[in-house]
Amino acid sequence: MDNTGENAIELHGDEEIIEVIDLNETEPGPDDLADDLGDVDFEDPGDDEGWETEDEMEAEAEQDDSELTFSKHTGSVFCVSLDPATNSMAVTGGEDDKAYVWRVSDGEVLLECTGHKDSVTCASFSHDSSLVASGDLSGVIKVWKVETKEEIWSFEVGDLEWFEWHPCAPVLLAGADDGNVWMWKIPSGDCKTFQSSACQATSGKVLPDGKRAVVGYEDGTVRVWDLKQGNAVHVIKGQDGHQGALTCLACNKDGSLVLTGSVDGCAKLINTSSGKVIGSFSVDGGKTKGSKDEEDSNSVESVGFCNILPLIAVAYLDGTLAIYDLSTQVLRHRCQHEAGIVHLQWEESSSVVSTGSLDGALRLWDARSGSMLSEYSGHTSEILDFIINREASLAVTASGDNQAKVFCLQRPDR
Repeated sequence: MDNTGENAIELHGDEEIIEVIDLNETEPGPDDLADDLGDVDFEDPGDDEGWETEDEMEAEAEQDDSELTFSKHTGSVFCVSLDPATNSMAVTGGEDDKAYVWRVSDGEVLLECTGHKDSVTCASFSHDSSLVASGDLSGVIKVWKVETKEEIWSFEVGDLEWFEWHPCAPVLLAGADDGNVWMWKIPSGDCKTFQSSACQATSGKVLPDGKRAVVGYEDGTVRVWDLKQGNAVHVIKGQDGHQGALTCLACNKDGSLVLTGSVDGCAKLINTSSGKVIGSFSVDGGKTKGSKDEEDSNSVESVGFCNILPLIAVAYLDGTLAIYDLSTQVLRHRCQHEAGIVHLQWEESSSVVSTGSLDGALRLWDARSGSMLSEYSGHTSEILDFIINREASLAVTASGDNQAKVFCLQRPDR
């Protein structure tokens, strides 16, 4: 070994040096190997994994099951809704401070909602699809007439958490981070506020009777408001209530029951006429025993009722989709995802529940058997929201990859 080293120093011709190096490489000694490997960084397993999965990732990225891609947004797409009258128009809101109303069949833009100051995180149509509202994080809410494409109303609240149209009137409800819930008649702007303690109104839902709304707050409280009288009919808190901020809520078809989800890892079933908590659901190990720290709990991200069977679905941040029997409150199925679930939706008239996940896939599950029926890929980033039409024939997804996609949902039993 030492001789070769000396030779290398003595030789000056290019060719000879190449020959010497060749000799070295054919029979490397342990020291040379050690030197060569010294430049390789074994510390970062991330790089190693990257090498292994690059081809897989490319293959996954290439697989696109969608029928149509809407790519007008220049930032993440945070929310999506379909028009309730025909299900033929979608509205999406994005990080680019815009909302777009577009045709689901061909992606043509019908209306561009501009003038926002921050990311548009709320966007939806009124009950008859004649109006569309867009709301941004800074609290600017705008309402547009779809047919004439004109802005007919706008208002600014504190930082906006959510808004929702009334199920049978041109009335908009919104929750702000100061704890206030606002209700406006559109376009007159006649206004009513429902005030409570100064903590965020994190989620809200108008009940099907159109007379009451259920609102969840950051401190875990749930209030049932009488929209006409302006008072809270029921306040659910303390021992029975949630121990952390509300993340989501849903009601059954007649509005007699509400399901609430929280960062505390629990879902609660509430009777809306009595205000009583009649059930509590959490997956085992979802929460560190005796801990009230949010970081130790497995947050509930989405909840929903099945319309045709006494079943409920609860989606957790750890990727668990839990199907519970409503009458016995027993856990029926545990459908495991590799990544956190962002949103779930039951089909209107079947026992199929869909999930959108942080891994960018949309999945359909049979709640009776707990088995996955189908999986749809195409997004290169997480799904942030999705909606399924009444016929359950298509889904529209919103993603962090700046795109919205339309998927045709085909199943053998259709």
